[in-house]
Amino acid sequence: DDFDWEQINTQQKPSSDPWVPSAFMMVNTSSRVSGQRAHLYMPQFKENDTHCVIFEYYSAGREGSSPGQLLIYVKENSYPLGIAVWNSSGTALKRWQQVELAISTFWPNFYQLVFEVVASGERGLLAVRGISRQGHQCMNTPHFLHIKSVEVNARQTATFQCTINGQPKDHVNYKLWLQGEREAPMKDTKPVNSRRYTATFDIVNTTKGDSGRYRCIVRSEKGVGVSSYGLLVVKQPPIPIAPPQLTAVGATYLWIQLNANSINGDGPIIEKEVEYRTLSGSLIDSQPVDKPNHKIGHLDPDTEYEISVLLTRPNEGGTGAPGPPLRARTKCADPMHGPRRLQVVDIKSKQLTVRWEPFGYNVTRCYSYNLTVQYRYTANGKEETREETCYDTLGAAPQHTIRSLPPYTNVSIRLLLRNREGVKESQELRMLTDEDVPGAVPQESIQGNTYEEKIALRWREPLQTYGIIKQYEVFYKAVSSFDPAFNLSNQSGKVLKLSNETSHVFTALYPGSTYSFTIRASTVKGYGPPTITQFTTKISPPQMPGYEQETPLNQTDSTVTVLLKPARSRGAPVSVYQVVVEEERPRRSRRAAEILRCYPIPIHFQNASVLNSQYYFTAEFPAARIQTPLPFTVGDNRTYDGYWNLPLLPHKSYSVYYQAVSTANGETKIDCVRVATKAAIIVTQLTTPYVRIAPAAGDSQLTGAATRKPDAVEPEKQTDHTVKIAGVIAGILLFVIIFLGVVLVMKKRKLAKKRKETLSSTRQEMTVMVNSMDKSYAEQGTSCDEAISFMDTHNLNGRSVSSPSSFTMKTNTLSTAVPNSYYPDPFVPTAILDENHTMNSETSSLVQSHTHSYKKREAVDVPYQTGQLHPAIRVADLLQHITQMKCAEGYGFKEEYESFFEGQAAPWDSAKKDENRMKNRYGNIIAYDHSRVRLQPLEGEQSSDYINANYVDVSTHTIQCPMQETVYDFWRMVWQENTATIVMVTNLVEVGRVKCCKYWPDDTEIYRDMKVTLIETQLLSEYVIRTFAVEKRGAHEIREIRQFHFTGWPDHGVPYHATGLLGFVRRVKAKSPANAGPMVIHCSAGAGRTGCFIVIDIMLDMAEREGVVDIYNCVRELRSRRVNMVQTEEQYVFIHDAILEACLCGDTTIPANQLRSVYYDMNRLDPQTNSSQIKEEFRTLNMVTPTLRVEDCSIALLPRNHEKNRCMDVLPPDRCLPFLITIDGESSNYINAALMDSYKQPSAFIVTQHPLPNTVKDFWRLVLDYHCTSIVMLNDVDPAQLCPQYWPENGVHRHGPIQVEFVSADLEEDIISRIFRIYNAARPQDGYRMVQQFQFLGWPMYRDTPVSKRSFLKLIRQVDKWQEEYDGGEGRTVVHCLNGGGRSGTFCAISIVCEMLCHQHSVDVFHAVKTLRNNKPNMVDLLVSVTHPQTTAV
Repeated sequence: DDFDWEQINTQQKPSSDPWVPSAFMMVNTSSRVSGQRAHLYMPQFKENDTHCVIFEYYSAGREGSSPGQLLIYVKENSYPLGIAVWNSSGTALKRWQQVELAISTFWPNFYQLVFEVVASGERGLLAVRGISRQGHQCMNTPHFLHIKSVEVNARQTATFQCTINGQPKDHVNYKLWLQGEREAPMKDTKPVNSRRYTATFDIVNTTKGDSGRYRCIVRSEKGVGVSSYGLLVVKQPPIPIAPPQLTAVGATYLWIQLNANSINGDGPIIEKEVEYRTLSGSLIDSQPVDKPNHKIGHLDPDTEYEISVLLTRPNEGGTGAPGPPLRARTKCADPMHGPRRLQVVDIKSKQLTVRWEPFGYNVTRCYSYNLTVQYRYTANGKEETREETCYDTLGAAPQHTIRSLPPYTNVSIRLLLRNREGVKESQELRMLTDEDVPGAVPQESIQGNTYEEKIALRWREPLQTYGIIKQYEVFYKAVSSFDPAFNLSNQSGKVLKLSNETSHVFTALYPGSTYSFTIRASTVKGYGPPTITQFTTKISPPQMPGYEQETPLNQTDSTVTVLLKPARSRGAPVSVYQVVVEEERPRRSRRAAEILRCYPIPIHFQNASVLNSQYYFTAEFPAARIQTPLPFTVGDNRTYDGYWNLPLLPHKSYSVYYQAVSTANGETKIDCVRVATKAAIIVTQLTTPYVRIAPAAGDSQLTGAATRKPDAVEPEKQTDHTVKIAGVIAGILLFVIIFLGVVLVMKKRKLAKKRKETLSSTRQEMTVMVNSMDKSYAEQGTSCDEAISFMDTHNLNGRSVSSPSSFTMKTNTLSTAVPNSYYPDPFVPTAILDENHTMNSETSSLVQSHTHSYKKREAVDVPYQTGQLHPAIRVADLLQHITQMKCAEGYGFKEEYESFFEGQAAPWDSAKKDENRMKNRYGNIIAYDHSRVRLQPLEGEQSSDYINANYVDVSTHTIQCPMQETVYDFWRMVWQENTATIVMVTNLVEVGRVKCCKYWPDDTEIYRDMKVTLIETQLLSEYVIRTFAVEKRGAHEIREIRQFHFTGWPDHGVPYHATGLLGFVRRVKAKSPANAGPMVIHCSAGAGRTGCFIVIDIMLDMAEREGVVDIYNCVRELRSRRVNMVQTEEQYVFIHDAILEACLCGDTTIPANQLRSVYYDMNRLDPQTNSSQIKEEFRTLNMVTPTLRVEDCSIALLPRNHEKNRCMDVLPPDRCLPFLITIDGESSNYINAALMDSYKQPSAFIVTQHPLPNTVKDFWRLVLDYHCTSIVMLNDVDPAQLCPQYWPENGVHRHGPIQVEFVSADLEEDIISRIFRIYNAARPQDGYRMVQQFQFLGWPMYRDTPVSKRSFLKLIRQVDKWQEEYDGGEGRTVVHCLNGGGRSGTFCAISIVCEMLCHQHSVDVFHAVKTLRNNKPNMVDLLVSVTHPQTTAV
């Protein structure tokens, strides 16, 4: 307190009542500050009976001011003081005033009166006295009955009712109110009875803060009545803390979990509701809930809703606000139906426009949808199905235009309405697009048969007719002629053919003229694009002038003078005129004389006797020489263009023919006429000896000068002198003739004896023409007669068959086919000089005369002169020669190879210099001085011009493989020589020894002033092609250089077969640019393998160009350029085998763009032979397929392995066996399987038989050990043929330590694909491998080929795709059929051909099958199997 009450004693006698004090209590407010308080606490009272408390108070202030305010509090029980129930008001009266307190607290409550004075700041005093409790009700102040407590929910109205004694009319001046946290005035009254009434008080809009104790107060004029306290309890309606949880969604419903256990507010919860609304606010609804989970149904699809939970407690207003909302969207529902009223509103040749009825959400039942048009049509025999999105969907008349359709094609159209939940289709329309101009006539279908004055033209209709073909227009025009005398201006025209006429014969054409044909097809829409082709008529023989009688201008015993008149050209100008002398001999058949009318083969007089020829060429003149009639004397003993016009023998009869030769476009036509005859002169006495003297080299007669006549002598002296000369010459000639005769007889006997021995030793195996081209022909034997016939009937390109005795004249050279009777005599010179040439006695230089095969070359003579002891060998005799050399006991390959000079054959001083010694890899293989490559010297570097490299011809360098010290020199040489091709025939490391330095970068490397960048690497099974970009500082160009790296040469010896190396040589040819500098070829030393490559290349060119090969002299010539080229006898024999295989097989590569036409041509039957080119090719393949020997299959033939072979005649050779690695008890490591190369990857295929019951375990060992990722099965499961099911259909199969677990299976058309997981339980650290098996069902056992090529190609594509996806193309593929032969080979061959087609843009089925058969001869064993890869490729 701020100050205290003071007790003031009185002088009166104390009262006996303790509640009547004998004094009063007073407060002096003087010197008190306003607001200071003083409290007086009375003892506690209990209202056991009704009573009334009475007291008096006194207030006095200075000058009538109020000293303060007196307040009375009724404090109930131990509650706070509360609010004052009474207070003094007004000014100080300075007298005592009585106050009644009607307090109704009711038992067992007790109360305490507290008097409080609040000073006003004025001086004065306040006092109370006479505080007493009367045992009756107050007289002037009403009492209350007990007040009840009230409970309400927040925001509701709480109503208190106070029952008071008395009547309202008696209390008009009384103040009655409700006292508590909030004071409330009386609302109304209601009488209870005559003694009491009820007063009502409302507390509106209650909150939680209004809760507390309330009581009724009434104030009368005499005092105040106070009721007991009643409690007001305000409850907060419950609100969930968390939003509901979404548990399931549908198109028209949402399942939620209420999450109503945690709330804000008061319980208990007597009701739950779910309120939901759309976000757009268009729908609000609620549903009562009596479970924890609730489904809200009948919703709209694809609509977002906001969902809340409402909770309710007892009493009015007990429902709380919605809890946190959940936002959820219903799913889309299936469209109600597809688009309706689909119709085509516009039809054109390449497009259709469709229209449909518009639709909205009520049809789509999803706001996110798409509309597509799906259309189908058939083009080129293949059904195309395509789908396009329609974007015009909201318009009043939606439509869509389908473009890029083929004209005149039935198109099936339908619309598809899709949303996330489904699709609905419209009705399908079938419409025909309008016609259009047709496509071009296929170029490959145009074929022409050319004759001298007509061309028969055939074609096929366009692949894309785009309507009904009405007619064809063929326009032809002469564009050029070999004969400049022809006037081509009138050689043109146009022909119209009906639609069913696809051929026409054009007549009255000029010979030797090229005609351009333009063919167009037309429909009602007009003509399509033209197809232009050209054909050239054959040239006609020149038209010889007429000779009415065969009378010479002059004639002597040894000469005949004739008049040579110019001929008229017909299709090609006359190139030469020839005079032919034919000796008249008795003939066996007049028919033969009639056939041989002209003379296509020029035969010198020197060779006429050797060839047993009745005629010889005596003169040849260029066409320019005979522009006007020219007299010519036959027998004037001069040389004309290399032909000796020797005097005629008087005792013989001759016919003199005069012929004109026209040559153009690879064909030669000859016309001839007999211009004179000379009869034999019969003499009885030799008066003048006649001696024919051949003009010697350097003789004036060789230059065309007239033969000088001898000086005039007397007849006697002349006769004597003549007899002496004749005797000497006759003796000399007789000796020479005898000597030559003896030599020839001895040589022929030796050759005959050797041939007889060879043939007798191989007679038992003559049933096969060429059994093998394996390592040794001696052990296999060869039928030489059949081989000769075979070689004669196969030319080098492998695509045509010709008669061995036929002649095909070509420009400047004879064809490869020559008469069987012609064998050049090694002792007769074959080079005859003409008027304008001289003979060089030395061997011609390879550098000067050989134009390398990688450049387009013209026909030239042999690059070097054939040696006398080692003449060139005809291609037709090559097989016989090789067989004899391998079988020979006296003189064979061994002796021939040992005849080469070994070691240094020329100075090599530069290589031996001290500063250059470190630039040589081997001390004995270094560069000769005369042929070495000289680098441009570097400034300040001595001997910087040296590199261990030699020129071997104008287009080839041979070099050792670069060392680390010479890599820069190597690239200097490549740049200096403008090289575009590098050939590498060694590996970097072989048998643990470094053979070559890696002189190229993996990305980019700078070698001083040279920058080399690797831009592409193409990995193939036997070689690698790398492409580099090379730059040189200061040179403003970037050169592209290719390196061809042959990796298939084994560590020792030579390749087992030449097939791969021949393919490599051809690929180098095809990829080498014609205008580049010399090619660089190297192995390790630049001698052995490099020499093999160069010899094979040169000899292939020579065989193709001239029909002969000269391997011996080629090697000898190369060794003169670089030391020890072709280092071993084995390499020397391999060269012969490679050339033989190339000649037998030919180049069978077909460009991709010619595949279809070539294939059809190869299958065309020859009506005379009832054969075709493809049959001949298969015959060749069978003859060159190697035969496996017993020693080749030694492991398969071991007794312990017999039971693992299905057929003892289908065994894998040892060299390509995959040996099993996984250990399985005592089981052997053999399985009947062979490793096969693909086009790109070595050993990519493992070909095997279907597992036998006892080899299933070995089969899975093979799959695991060799990292196989695919299995291709080409036969059926057949227990009767011991072909069990070797895989599990479900679960796990255990095969020793290997476990095979089934993963999945799928069926698509003719292919069942199964995926397995395999692993080695004995080596869990190795992990597992996924393997997919492809079982092909489209090849029944009774068929030789699959039913569908398309399905088989699909099988190959699926295998390739799995290989690429799972193992990056590194895994192997196991291929098996019944015996691991024909069907497996067909699969491998087609795979190789497909790879070849993709990467090389060409096809070589023969090479693919030959490569497979080199390892396993039974691969692709039927003709139809060989044609299947070709038809599949087509």
